[in-house]
Amino acid sequence: MSKSVIVTFIRHGESTDNLRSVWAGWQDAPLSNHGVNQARALGEFFADTPFTAIHASDLKRAFATAQALYDGQKDSKPTFDSSELLREQNFGVAEGKPWSYKALTGLTLEEQIAQGVYPVLYGNGEKFPEGESINDLAERAKRAVDKLVLPHVWKAAKEGRTGIHIAIVSHGLCISQLISELIKTSAKQDAQGDYRGLLNTAWTRVEIDIEGAQEDQSIALDDVHPLLVIRVTDVNRHSHIDNVTRQKGGIGSAAYDPKQKDIRAFFGGKTENLSISESNAHDEVTGTGDTAK
Repeated sequence: MSKSVIVTFIRHGESTDNLRSVWAGWQDAPLSNHGVNQARALGEFFADTPFTAIHASDLKRAFATAQALYDGQKDSKPTFDSSELLREQNFGVAEGKPWSYKALTGLTLEEQIAQGVYPVLYGNGEKFPEGESINDLAERAKRAVDKLVLPHVWKAAKEGRTGIHIAIVSHGLCISQLISELIKTSAKQDAQGDYRGLLNTAWTRVEIDIEGAQEDQSIALDDVHPLLVIRVTDVNRHSHIDNVTRQKGGIGSAAYDPKQKDIRAFFGGKTENLSISESNAHDEVTGTGDTAK
């Protein structure tokens, strides 16, 4: 049995919505200047890690992060595409609205919304009107795994290839569900972990072994796929942004503008170190009351 496929899940860089306490799912906020610095640090960190493919959410904050990852890759470049399947949970009518941990006692969700309150939803089946529940997100994550991850695995088995490494650039809640759904395909499942709470551009890694696979020896794929053994080896790794500090004067929190004439004013020069690297801005809120960071 050999390691045939490695999947590295990467959360997007800081977006302008991360700096606001709002429901941020499909609302398409761009990276902040700080987020662009994080993404560039990510690309530099993985420059010597050759990816076979990069799959990204098509939302701006994730796609721009994936672009920085791609730009950092050496020749020959990996394939690079985007998919709606990798988007964050859709919060429907709550998108862009302030979220609240405290629900209004005695009122239905609809009544709370009418009063401008968009509370955290604790049940996996609960959702805002026009949005998705955690269960809905899990179903979409399964489709993403089937379409974007497992084809690499079956190709590796069929061609006797090892060392395939793909990157999935997505969002906090979606990544949690993607990993959970991927682990469900394993013949020897470990206990499910909690993969929420990723920092901006932090990465979590999964290794997939194919039973019976040997390098340069193909496996016949008839109606039955070979057994997989899947392990989560790294969670919320973020050393590449430990020294990325926010620019002063509100510049770091502003939306990144590629047309800025003097880009060095945004990204050059020495800045004072912060006591905490501001890479952990609040993002989406989970269905259990925790925030994905």
